[in-house]
Parts: sequence; structure tokens; C-alpha cells
Amino acid sequence: MTMDENDRYEVLRNDEEQYSLWPVGIDVPAGWARVGKEGTRDECSAYVDEVWTDMRPKTLRDQMEAADQR
Repeated sequence: MTMDENDRYEVLRNDEEQYSLWPVGIDVPAGWARVGKEGTRDECSAYVDEVWTDMRPKTLRDQMEAADQR
């Protein structure tokens, strides 16, 4: 698959609240869901940079929070 600056992407997120860019028109893989953002690669990447501020997987964040509360 050849990438082009005019290609359209959408932003996906998994249960661990990790993000990925995915080409529009290709089936979303199991375990991932659309978040409603679509655009150029740069637009989608900027969105992910804005919303994905904690790179730790959700289960790790939850474990660390539980440990802090003990």
C-alpha cells in the first residue's frame, strides 16, 4: 500500500486507551474502535498528540492508582 499526502486516516483507540492512525476504508481490526476523528495523517497525528497525554496502558495506570491508595 502506497502512502500519499492526500490519503485519509481515522483515529482508533483500543481498550487500553492507546491510539493508532488507520487508513479510511480499511476494516477496523478487532480490539480497536473509531473515535470520530478523520483527516490527513498530519491532522490525525496532531489530534492524537493532543488527547493521548499519558502513554501508559490503562491497566497499568489503574494498577498504579490502586497502589497509591493503599
